Amino acid sequence: MIRPPKLPMRIVQILILVVMGFIALYPVWFAVLAAGRKGDSLYTFKLVGMFIPIEWTWDNFIRLFTQQPFWTWVANSFKVATITVVFAMVVVTSAAFAFSRFRFAGRNFGLTLMLGLQAYPGLLSLSAITMILTAIGLYGKHAGLILAYTTGMLVFATWNLKGYFDTIPLDLEEAGMIDGCGPVQSFFLIALPLARPALAITALLAFLSGWSDYVLASSIVPAPDTMKLAVPGLYGLSQSISVPWGMFAAGFCIVVIPTIILFLYLQRYLEAGLTLGGVKG
Repeated sequence: MIRPPKLPMRIVQILILVVMGFIALYPVWFAVLAAGRKGDSLYTFKLVGMFIPIEWTWDNFIRLFTQQPFWTWVANSFKVATITVVFAMVVVTSAAFAFSRFRFAGRNFGLTLMLGLQAYPGLLSLSAITMILTAIGLYGKHAGLILAYTTGMLVFATWNLKGYFDTIPLDLEEAGMIDGCGPVQSFFLIALPLARPALAITALLAFLSGWSDYVLASSIVPAPDTMKLAVPGLYGLSQSISVPWGMFAAGFCIVVIPTIILFLYLQRYLEAGLTLGGVKG
């Protein structure tokens, strides 16, 4: 039986949680405050204004919506992120299920090769990715960006899903086949529904790769403004002399909303999807 901590220890634990929560949440709140300040000031000389809004204006949001193609950037990001999720889920689920259930020549070599590719820093392959997309005519297009995002997350997602499929008893699929299910039906009707936690974390990571990335998005689709994604578009607001922090913060407040909603919706799957898929295999 585990004894409950004594009162002094409880107080220390609560204080630690409060401090860590403040450290995690204050940057987001700081951006909200900056979005509501007049002009493009990032800070205020009033100490109270660094924690609570002592003045509020919607000018930064209005300027962002009227002077910049912000909603075009958001639409581009949503399109790229959504298509990336669809392509990644189709490829990853098939590959992970094959590595988990079938024994074929080159299986162990393929798994080891993917681990080696995962250890390679992704930024070092940026120039190679750009050259390949240029050669096949996809540089500067959203299709090339979707292809880069999809292939970039295949290794981790395949290993994680493969580990989760390993935790699903094969007897369930065999029982389904006895009742008349074919191999494809058992995959769609038995294996995939049971792997919902791992599928959720895979879909979340695929969406975030297309929604919040800057490096690949700014390198593969550098121009024009109507083709940019939200994060590179917001970064492009900065000039050599001044940075419109107000508009930048206002854009951050809008862009972060889909991520928060997605996390809140999928949070019940996140822990199981990462832990079970990470320890089996």
